[in-house]
Amino acid sequence: MAFFWHCELLFWLVAIGLATAALKLDCGPDYLTLVWSDSRSQADMSLFRLGSCFPTTFTPREVIFNVAFDDCNFRRLVSGNELNYTNDLFYTSSPDSYILPFSLPVVCSYQRPKDWYPRTYDPVFSTYGVENLVFHIELMNADFSGPAESSTFPLGSMIPIMARVEQVIHQPLLMLLDDCVAATTSDLQTAADVYTIIANKGCLVDSKLTCSRFEQRQTTSELRLLLQAFRFGLGQEVYIHCTMTAWDPNGLDNTKKACHYVKAHGWELLDNPVYSGICDCCDFSCNTRKARSPGAGNGLVQKAVIGPLTITGWAS
Repeated sequence: MAFFWHCELLFWLVAIGLATAALKLDCGPDYLTLVWSDSRSQADMSLFRLGSCFPTTFTPREVIFNVAFDDCNFRRLVSGNELNYTNDLFYTSSPDSYILPFSLPVVCSYQRPKDWYPRTYDPVFSTYGVENLVFHIELMNADFSGPAESSTFPLGSMIPIMARVEQVIHQPLLMLLDDCVAATTSDLQTAADVYTIIANKGCLVDSKLTCSRFEQRQTTSELRLLLQAFRFGLGQEVYIHCTMTAWDPNGLDNTKKACHYVKAHGWELLDNPVYSGICDCCDFSCNTRKARSPGAGNGLVQKAVIGPLTITGWAS
């Protein structure tokens, strides 16, 4: 089909401290390249997000996104003879930073092709569906490129786990695990004993005793966990029970976080180590958040179970 590439960018520069910023957008046939540069700002360029996507590259004074419209939760809208792809560029920060969180609309507009018709929606298999969100949690292979080929892990080896949320129509969300425990039954209420992995609103407590850790995110909607195989339930079928939460990326605090323990350093916040102070409560009690979630009620929280998996003796 023939497209006529008439592209435009709509940015609203209304946040304090953005006066020196320069913005460039190149809208391609099925992708865009966005460049934000600022020679004077003290903003941390690694904290920019385009929809659910992390920067493609960044330096202390510039951030670049080179992404396809099929990624990052772009929205495709048709109005009259225009075909628009829209998203939001947003900056995550901390309440104690002088640069406040902000978001800016990003739009690529094209002339609607005469032979274009809306695609029929083909739902993807989901693990857990909540309103317009789909939650997944699964065992992965060593580099997180696909599902695990086996559910048996030697004691001391690493168990890769990925938690993610699919957003049909929603603001960009951050995937978090509020708590996870291991049990030898798929029904947690009948478990005689459990092994605590994550507790206290996102604290990977197992990382204080083992080499377990969160891996660097590839997208806000995914959370990657490397869990060191433990002795609990050795040789038995083990199930991992978790509470998954999809949260506002700008709303991190001591009750909505992903923290792991780094030896000789202490508790570290996965998404912005500069603000690891919100993890200090991991050794005590993290207060209950009073503010409401960005969705109604409990719509962004989902209980999930992985398993069964089996942990065997030390690898030979």
